Amino acid sequence: MVLPEGFVVPPWYLLVPVVVILGSVIALLWAIEPPVTDFTVLAFAPWMMFGSSLHVLYKLDAFPESIAPLFSAPMVYAVTAIVAGIVWVIAVFLHVGGLQPTVHRFVGITGTAFFSVFSMFAIFRSVEMGTFEPFWPVISVVVAGIVTAIAWVALSLWFTDVATTTSATGALVVFGHALDGVTTAIGYDIIGVGEDVPLSLLILQTSESLPSAEYIGAGWLFVLVKVVLAMVILGLFREYVDERPQQARTILALVAAVGLGPAVHNTLLFAVA
Repeated sequence: MVLPEGFVVPPWYLLVPVVVILGSVIALLWAIEPPVTDFTVLAFAPWMMFGSSLHVLYKLDAFPESIAPLFSAPMVYAVTAIVAGIVWVIAVFLHVGGLQPTVHRFVGITGTAFFSVFSMFAIFRSVEMGTFEPFWPVISVVVAGIVTAIAWVALSLWFTDVATTTSATGALVVFGHALDGVTTAIGYDIIGVGEDVPLSLLILQTSESLPSAEYIGAGWLFVLVKVVLAMVILGLFREYVDERPQQARTILALVAAVGLGPAVHNTLLFAVA
């Protein structure tokens, strides 16, 4: 078993329309070929976080039962991709029509608005229930920022070409996976949250068996593995970014989403639940 527990397959009458609409949006984007730059990838960071807020609301039973499966895992990724893709298409047409100076600006602002609104719903619901506790989420973000800074400085000093070529996209990849590692470590060592992903659990259990676990916990190894793996991926993509920057940055954006999405989900869930 390599997939997390809790994956839900929604009823066919929800699944089929989502698959059809997602395929249509992807086909349209493929046809118009919008540019993908560092700014584009950064503009989609709020959308990665937006999907996390939807899943947190699902766990808080905030959605009507009839549509709740749309926001379960992995369906929430498809729903988020549809909304973000439609906004991307709209941004392209607005830019071509002279109504927006850039594509990424509209995408980023809209994504930030969506994430802000839905995350505030989760926070307000938590405040009403008396479960709002922001201490560990704030600590997680600060520690992840420090870890990212150290990792990026090290990458810039020893593999300058990798850091220069991948640029802001690379920094987002490292931060997303650093935050995922830190939130997982805090959840496992301090809050007492279980880990659903079998491979992640294996790393945590391996670290827990080491003598150091008694003093510094088991999560440190998971943070190290996540950050090192992120930097290795950037190293492997250096030439690809040089040769085919649009395709390479699109894939790196997905790599960033794999880290940042679960990381923000953990961070927001710790705060509200």
